[in-house]
Amino acid sequence: MSLSQLESVSLPVDFHEFGDVIDVRTPLEFEEDHLPGALNLPVLTNEQRVEVGTLYRQSPFKARKLGARYVSESISGHLAGPLSESQPGWNPLVYCWRGGQRSAAFATVLRSVGWRARTLEGGYKAYRRFVMDELGRQLSDSMLQFRIISGLTGVGKTRLLNALQIKGLQVIDLEAMANHRGSLLGATGVQPTQRRFESRLHEALSRLNLSQPVFAEAESNRIGSVYLPPALWQKFSSSRVIEITMPAPERVKLLLEDYRHFLDDPETLSVLLNPLSRLRGRTRVQEWQTLITQGAWPEFVASILENHYDLCYRRPGSSDSNYQAPTEQLSLPDCSLESYLEVASHLRGSGENPA
Repeated sequence: MSLSQLESVSLPVDFHEFGDVIDVRTPLEFEEDHLPGALNLPVLTNEQRVEVGTLYRQSPFKARKLGARYVSESISGHLAGPLSESQPGWNPLVYCWRGGQRSAAFATVLRSVGWRARTLEGGYKAYRRFVMDELGRQLSDSMLQFRIISGLTGVGKTRLLNALQIKGLQVIDLEAMANHRGSLLGATGVQPTQRRFESRLHEALSRLNLSQPVFAEAESNRIGSVYLPPALWQKFSSSRVIEITMPAPERVKLLLEDYRHFLDDPETLSVLLNPLSRLRGRTRVQEWQTLITQGAWPEFVASILENHYDLCYRRPGSSDSNYQAPTEQLSLPDCSLESYLEVASHLRGSGENPA
């Protein structure tokens, strides 16, 4: 085995073989996407990378010299900071954008200390190609069968997914991956980039037994700002659908529990509702604003369900839906955990048991 082979690895690789996976790209590059479990120890800041790149177009020599200075300073800071407690025998995997100078410089210093640092051939670009190839292979696998949970807003589809996991069935929660509940009021924080979302999907599918059913919620092809890969959208269209129902008062109760942050911040909710004037009319939206101002929360939720969300529901099997008609409809009496666990037990016992 050559020295270069000892100092680098190529995909596919088991990242658990390494003490740490270190991404030496800038924070902005890291935020866009990164390898599973990676630690960001940048050798250039966002601003420094732009500065060096701009200078390179004028003088490659001056740019390399400036870049070397910045990289050396950053590595020194990491050795004195995050890596100060690393022990002998540590074996990190280091990568940058293309497996070039940034990761090579970092790994060279780590090896000079005595650590068994290796670099990833092709860097993040190789990982991105690997993820997209693997994701395509996973989603085109004829053995992969989804079970789609559908139902009106407020029936607790995500709660059922959680109950299914408790019962030992396989689940992917796309809304958790997207950090969004998939509706006008569904933002739960900063959403990942499209690349990061696709990496999360690949990671989730890689942990599953694709020869056994996988439960997922019926989504539109976009969740907030991220899109479902076309292959996943197509797979969903041919998947078996299970529709759940729940009495309207229980749906109101559930939404008041799950969206309690709006009760504490009614001003934000009011602003978010304004765009609905074009769809539901100013009079209707003003009615909702009045109910919010009065703190009439059950009345507000009941009205927005009836006069907006239920009207938006594309029933599986209809001409405007991506999903097939439900093969089974299950009615929950209430939104208690016991009710969801009972439905999950039913689905487990009806042939969906991965064991």
